[in-house]
Amino acid sequence: MNVKIHANSQAMAKWLERVVKSLGNHSDRLNAINIFPVADGDTGSNLYLTARAAHDAISKLETDSIGEMLTMASRAAMESARGNSGTLLAVFLAGMAEPLCGVERLTAPLLATALERGKVRAWSALSEPVAGTMLSVMEVAANVARRTHRASSLEPASKAALTEILEAICVAAEDAVVATESELGVLHEAQIVDAGAVGMLIILDELRGALQGHVIDPDEYAQFHGYDIQDPHIHQGVSNGSGVEVMCTINLDALGAATLRGQLDALGDSVIMSPVNPTNEGYRWRVHVHVPVAEDALNAIRGVGSPVNVSITDLCTHDG
Repeated sequence: MNVKIHANSQAMAKWLERVVKSLGNHSDRLNAINIFPVADGDTGSNLYLTARAAHDAISKLETDSIGEMLTMASRAAMESARGNSGTLLAVFLAGMAEPLCGVERLTAPLLATALERGKVRAWSALSEPVAGTMLSVMEVAANVARRTHRASSLEPASKAALTEILEAICVAAEDAVVATESELGVLHEAQIVDAGAVGMLIILDELRGALQGHVIDPDEYAQFHGYDIQDPHIHQGVSNGSGVEVMCTINLDALGAATLRGQLDALGDSVIMSPVNPTNEGYRWRVHVHVPVAEDALNAIRGVGSPVNVSITDLCTHDG
């Protein structure tokens, strides 16, 4: 079976380039249906800006190692991550990079392992992960990749086996997006799918497109409930409450990280903490939390270290 596919570091760099372009094209529609965890209408923008930071970091990198490239991309994405969705994308890329260290060509078993690591890192980063979101798409993709690889009769290192997995995960991811509407009550009530889940599907579709060298038809997403409605934005009709999003980067040892996570869990929600890279005394961590009052979170953060790259965003602001 002669399969046209490219799976080296250049193809993976092309993937990130395509993701930036596609998320940019879809950002307005993703913003329009962004109502969970808060209806602030910025999921599309956050995914796009985070992906752009990842791609910019490796745009001039010359390496044959897929893992090295994705590690650099994920660290840049983490430092510049925007919102829940952007942070989880950065964490997912960091997880994918781990088993690909020194790898020059992606294969079916390596992709299955990379998707599994990305899923685990993303689910673990959240204090209270919620199904019916982009996490569910990550999980379905990883599970289907593993099952497809184990059941395949094809040579594991062959291009045909990689094509088989790529096709399987994209079909399954699409089904997972449809399922989000029934998994989360707020989505079911609004009769829409989850914005972050659609964004994750776009990212996986572009992976398949980049490796196989074909263009993804943007009209295929029109089937999703609410996705063809842009004006007015659906999120504008959803009650959003109040509060702020606080993000920062901070150096912490294991005890400091555990202490801070516990304190932030008590103060707010949507707590995401993920290591960016190792330091002499622990790790550099990216921190994300939604709280009623920013100073409460900042006091807790300053109590364990010295934060940098601090950003505070009003959750009532509608960017869409």
